Amino acid sequence: MSGIPDAYLREFATPDGRRTLCDAVCCGGVRVPRYINEFWTARQRQASPLHEVSYRACFKPQLPRFFIASLTSRGDLVYDPFSGRGTTAIEAALLGRRVAANDINPLSAILARPRLAPPALEEIDARLQEIPRDAGGEGPDLSMFFHPATLHEIRALRRYLADRGHDEDDIDRWIRMVATTRLTGHSKGFFSVYTLPPNQAVSPESQRRINEKRGQTPEYRDTHALILKKSRQLLGRLTDTERETLRRAGRDALFLTADARSTGAIPTASVALTVTSPPFLDIIQYARDNWMRCWFNGLDASAIADGITTARTVGAWEAAIARVFVELFRVTRPGGRVAFEVGEVRNGSVSLDEHVVPLGAAAGFVPEGVMINAQQFTKTSNIWGIANNDQGTNTNRIVLFRKEDRPDE
Repeated sequence: MSGIPDAYLREFATPDGRRTLCDAVCCGGVRVPRYINEFWTARQRQASPLHEVSYRACFKPQLPRFFIASLTSRGDLVYDPFSGRGTTAIEAALLGRRVAANDINPLSAILARPRLAPPALEEIDARLQEIPRDAGGEGPDLSMFFHPATLHEIRALRRYLADRGHDEDDIDRWIRMVATTRLTGHSKGFFSVYTLPPNQAVSPESQRRINEKRGQTPEYRDTHALILKKSRQLLGRLTDTERETLRRAGRDALFLTADARSTGAIPTASVALTVTSPPFLDIIQYARDNWMRCWFNGLDASAIADGITTARTVGAWEAAIARVFVELFRVTRPGGRVAFEVGEVRNGSVSLDEHVVPLGAAAGFVPEGVMINAQQFTKTSNIWGIANNDQGTNTNRIVLFRKEDRPDE
């Protein structure tokens, strides 16, 4: 497939029959077409409940599914170098593609890998009944988050999983994943007293202030019952066919915890499609936000923070991402593509898509265009400069690249 087919973009059939709007933009001396439409929405296909695990800064499943379904075939290798909670990996597996995922934060694999080997609810229930509730020992003071009995259960589960070590199986990994995402949140479905947001933990000092302001004291939460309840939600709509498809993908799935600029475990010219969203400047402090999840899983949050790219300037961000593109060019097969999702940052003053185009081109890719998925857009005036969530419009900006077919490769 060469270029972006008209049927794929210009005449794409949206739910309301809208035509794709087109113009062109010059990015760092590279002129590329720019397309806007509602290419995918949450209404087009209800996403699998397997995606419903909380994680900071993740895109909707419909985004990677659009590109995976359009640009790959069953058995192709789909990759995400900044995997996060594993949205691309799960969608690729559900569509019968092979999976490669990388994230320098080891929490990513903890959240993604178990969903490619989903156990039966009965197996989860039986395993939970084997896990002690009161053999956790001492630990940090988390009394501002948890009732004493709840904290005993959390510590006991943490010790059980640590003791399993290399004997940890698919059921243990599933329980670890669910418990990690249920630690803190804003409803009785989480282990903690009320706190926000649900995908990260505030500091103990901040939680004390929340408790004082709300006049609340942590109540007992049955952690085993909540793990089973969340598991039922995640697994509830999975068909037997989907379970087998996920397990098939999981058997040879590659989960790396590496710098995205150096992923030697991925063979050269093996990836059919990369769909990813990189860290956006210094907007999100991933390791700081996940300090409690790191504690629960025996991870060093400070060491993770040292390895995660949180560039404070566009220049520093470009330098890091340029090296990522060099590595992506190595692993991408001839004719393969990269869908690189970015957005407006710093109140719309920086549009990273305009910085990404020349980076990919310098690495050897052919920029095919900038796709702007704009939900609920009803007028075209000033559409090219519109900011995320501004004036009723929510946009994703994706730069699409292709690696040219070369007979000598």
